[in-house]
Amino acid sequence: MLRKTIFWMHLICGVTVGLVVAMMSLTGALLTYERQMLAWADREHYAQPVPGGERRTMATLLAAVESRSPGFVPTAITLRSDPRAPVAFAAGRSTMWLVNPYTAAVHEPGAPRLRAFFAAVEGWHRWFNATGESRTAARTITGASNLVFLLLVLSGVYLWLPRAFKWAAFKTRLLINSKAHSGKARDFNWHHVFGIWSALPLAVIVASAVVLSYPSASNLVYRSFGEDPPVRAAPRAGAAGEGRDDARTRDGGRAGAPASVGDWGASSERLPYDELFARAALVASDWRSLTLNVPSNAGAATVRFNVDQGNGGQPQLRHVLTLDAATGATRMWQPFSSQSTGQKTRSWIRFLHTGEALGAIGQTIAGIVSITALLMVWTGLALAYRRLIMPLYARASRALIIRE
Repeated sequence: MLRKTIFWMHLICGVTVGLVVAMMSLTGALLTYERQMLAWADREHYAQPVPGGERRTMATLLAAVESRSPGFVPTAITLRSDPRAPVAFAAGRSTMWLVNPYTAAVHEPGAPRLRAFFAAVEGWHRWFNATGESRTAARTITGASNLVFLLLVLSGVYLWLPRAFKWAAFKTRLLINSKAHSGKARDFNWHHVFGIWSALPLAVIVASAVVLSYPSASNLVYRSFGEDPPVRAAPRAGAAGEGRDDARTRDGGRAGAPASVGDWGASSERLPYDELFARAALVASDWRSLTLNVPSNAGAATVRFNVDQGNGGQPQLRHVLTLDAATGATRMWQPFSSQSTGQKTRSWIRFLHTGEALGAIGQTIAGIVSITALLMVWTGLALAYRRLIMPLYARASRALIIRE
């Protein structure tokens, strides 16, 4: 009775959210190597340093950006350890300029069509690419679908177990059956085989999606370790990057429009950005990128750097450094290891969802699992069609024959 109940729950839930899950699986697969592809696209703006050539100052680079885009005010400045890499000036999430550190030539990020494609795919993945008030409703649907999908994965593992614990029964559910010639037999075999081999990584991906979809689930991560969830600041214009908090308010500055580099350098009480970057590079060894969060208040006493020693998606290699704005002295060094267990877990969840936390191998696994999830939706709906719809056609045909 229990197995039958779980089976029908699994079937009904699968039919209900099947198309949404298929959409999220397809878009998830398309986003597998987004980070690498966009980084590759930006390499067209890498410059080979000229022997004896000197890097321009940050003030000079920003002046070049302002000349190209009057009124531009950065919220973040990113410097990479590769001397060929351009310096990135970002204003929020929507505007970025890449500047050659030797010639001050200003460029837009590479491959705009590719970026637009990934932006659209991510929009579909998260909220059907809806805009305005419709986005809230769309996120409700995708969030609920993630939760139901997790139930499908867990119940599917139970239903995968054969009634008779014999090797012959396990074999037909572990390996592709070359003798499954009919559509029904093939779909049944594929649904079980691909389902069990992808169950563990799929459970991780879907469970992390649930945490990302529901603030209450995210808060539960902290509470499960006896910690109070962080207070989330209201979204503000100009936030640069995923999950960036309001460092400006914490630094003692007023929330509002960020100060320009020119405003910053006008005071003799604060170090130029170039020197602050140099101090940060000394503290954070083996860094691959340093991102300075530009204070909104020109009088801020501190500046905060996001330090990345990995590929950008490895939480254990992401750290935070706070420097005194006037002296460059280290006010606070917060490596990943210094975070609480709840903070570490939440960070891992964010990047386990995309597989980036485990590097290129993790991304590849996540992409393959997304494809197998799409295949399971197809075979599951096909099996449901044969069980629920085809009998109705058969009854209707028999009734028609009887009447005739």
